[in-house]
Amino acid sequence: MYKAIAKNKLNTMLIMAVFVAIITAIGFFASAYFGDASITLWVMIGAFIYALVQYFAAGKLAVAMTGAREIQKRDNPRLYRIVENLAITTGMPTPKVYIIDDAAPNAFATGRDPKHAIVAATTGLMDIMDDRELEAVMAHEMGHVQNYDIRLSMITFGLVSAIGIMSDIILRTMIFGSDNRNTHPLVLIIGLVVVILSPFVAMIVQMGVSRQREYLADATGALTTRDSEGLALALEKLQQHGKPMIKQSSATAHMFFSNPLKAGSFAKMFSTHPPLEDRVARLRGNADKF
Repeated sequence: MYKAIAKNKLNTMLIMAVFVAIITAIGFFASAYFGDASITLWVMIGAFIYALVQYFAAGKLAVAMTGAREIQKRDNPRLYRIVENLAITTGMPTPKVYIIDDAAPNAFATGRDPKHAIVAATTGLMDIMDDRELEAVMAHEMGHVQNYDIRLSMITFGLVSAIGIMSDIILRTMIFGSDNRNTHPLVLIIGLVVVILSPFVAMIVQMGVSRQREYLADATGALTTRDSEGLALALEKLQQHGKPMIKQSSATAHMFFSNPLKAGSFAKMFSTHPPLEDRVARLRGNADKF
């Protein structure tokens, strides 16, 4: 199991390297088209500044977008105590606990590190899960905190957004702005392909990051509770009772325990989450290793 965790971490590092390559490619094309070598550097600096802003602000934005509200122990002792006990077990600070008034069963974690973490659960999740299953789900979310997935997801989201914005600016400038007739046609063609496809490729990379981290959080949660079957049962309940959330956003979908968006072939193809049946199979296939 630990080998699988190490492999997932290595894969994520490689995936993040792809983001750097995409940003560099966009900057290189912009430099070639506009005849200014410094553009590549400025594109990279701009992308990482944007990602840094997202890193600090995205947690609050996510809470606002989902309509979550913070609670104290007296507001919902059941959920709060489960999170509190998991924090003691893992040796982490107790994260802020939020509830989302939504009948769709789901949960998420966000924040930039364990000291600034937030975990949230929907009212629908608490309604259908027994204590064992709810603990397993929240252990999964705490696993995201332990593994610093919340930091990675914020940076990834920031870079994906930055790539989309940069591509849009460069395309608009080419169409409505400077007319550089000295650009070699081959450079122009390749550059246009890079700029147009970069946001799509970045989205695929984001999916890869998110899916790797979901498997890793499942494993981490099962190791915390020593109860992989509890998480498998919770995932099976989601297969039966899962439904889209009222406040849906593709920008925050990757943070949730299961895909909160409306189901469909296109949504499944580009989902940030692995299929629930695959997650259940992995948990049960490795039950003797937790």
